[in-house]
Amino acid sequence: MKKLILKAAVVLSTICPLSLDGVAAQTAEEVETGNRLAAVLRAGRSVVSNSQDLINNPDITDKGLSGDVFYEQVIEAYLEANGEPPLHDGLDPLEQKLTETQLDAMVKVIDANQEIINAEGVAFKGFIPAVFARLVNEQFADEIGTSAIVKVTAPSELVRNRMARPDTWENSVIEEKFKDSSWTEGQPFFEETNVSGTPAFRMLIPEYYSESCLSCHGSPAGETDVTGFPKEGGQLGDLAGAISITLFR
Repeated sequence: MKKLILKAAVVLSTICPLSLDGVAAQTAEEVETGNRLAAVLRAGRSVVSNSQDLINNPDITDKGLSGDVFYEQVIEAYLEANGEPPLHDGLDPLEQKLTETQLDAMVKVIDANQEIINAEGVAFKGFIPAVFARLVNEQFADEIGTSAIVKVTAPSELVRNRMARPDTWENSVIEEKFKDSSWTEGQPFFEETNVSGTPAFRMLIPEYYSESCLSCHGSPAGETDVTGFPKEGGQLGDLAGAISITLFR
């Protein structure tokens, strides 16, 4: 299963190891928003990862993993990882709206996949963290894509789903920064740019293989994993992907 970890502090106040001294107030707020969206997505993926034994149990036809139940588990996972709930009175209106929309997208994805999750007599369902994240990001974009886009991508040679291929900007950051041996592990990259002619803030947060990733992405390279893909031969701590955040201005 593809479970990625961000090797940086997980508390939102320290998740970005870059100093924001001298950064414009708007950009500092956008960094905070980007970190929050990434943290919510990671919380959702962690719940899916931790629920794999339940999801893939062929003998339980009602897993009890409804959208509402999943929502509560995501809130708990986020709180445990970040020391605060994803929604609280200190959020500005945009952050509130984006976070609510992202959580709502997760509930809709879980509810829409109940037939798969509860399939009787089927062991491996294929409803893994990577699939969940893609579906949530697509639902999020459908609902609020004119304001923000969240995407999980990876170095081109590691991409399994063509929809996750890095665009030109993402590929440049991955190849020229994240793969550079001098780049600080876990450090995000962000800048003001344009997306299809629209001014935007873009942020890319690197992620690395954890131990649980290696059953599908480790050695021996080329061996077929449980999902039917050849393993990449990755090692613990290798660059595995990145969360891409776009906030339109």
